[in-house]
Amino acid sequence: MRAQYMGHDRMTAKLLIVEDDQALSELLRYNFESEGYQVTVCESGEDAEVTVSEELPDIILLDWMLPSVSGIELCRRLRSNPERRNIPIILLTARSEETDKIRGLETGADDYVVKPFSVPELIARVKAILRRASPERLAEVLKVADIELDRAAHQVTRGLREVHLGPTEFRLLEYLMESPGRVLSRTQLLDGVWGRDAFVDERTVDVHIGRLRKALNRGKERDPIRTVRGAGYVFGERHGS
Repeated sequence: MRAQYMGHDRMTAKLLIVEDDQALSELLRYNFESEGYQVTVCESGEDAEVTVSEELPDIILLDWMLPSVSGIELCRRLRSNPERRNIPIILLTARSEETDKIRGLETGADDYVVKPFSVPELIARVKAILRRASPERLAEVLKVADIELDRAAHQVTRGLREVHLGPTEFRLLEYLMESPGRVLSRTQLLDGVWGRDAFVDERTVDVHIGRLRKALNRGKERDPIRTVRGAGYVFGERHGS
């Protein structure tokens, strides 16, 4: 079974849950979505590898005992890949022996949670790791150059000027500002802003980028969005276009 994409909201920290117990994965999905995470669920290590190759998550909750490829083996594979080695991983397991914990941590896991566990405690551990690894994913205020986005107030300013955006343009700007200097494809923007289940095409991205640019740029202000032909868009580079 391939991964299923589950939801999007203001935090937009991407969480991958790799767990073959459907009742547990559904419980985790519900709780983390309620906390404001963008959640993807996989039931096997193979599916998780494919999912990670398509889009890097911000953090992975990884069951140790998976069919075929175990959680430990998947952790080892991710840590051996230069592009994926820095993704934070929390192992979920019924193994409570100290030797198992040591093995999990030595394989590259950032944390180790023994089943049964407290969901609020797990959420707290995820937040703590993300705060260290990707503080911009949890920050209430994002700032790139002279543009500032306040998630709580749902407000955007550029210098002393307030920028008025519709809901979609606000989410689009938020997504771009979380990855300044990184080329984001139209597909990535569609997935991150509209969700993979949305029935919209890539031209929709171009239309909303145009609206966002119009709202952000006044007079001789530099355009913070650069179009990369055939690839997508970059936000926050020195030279916009």
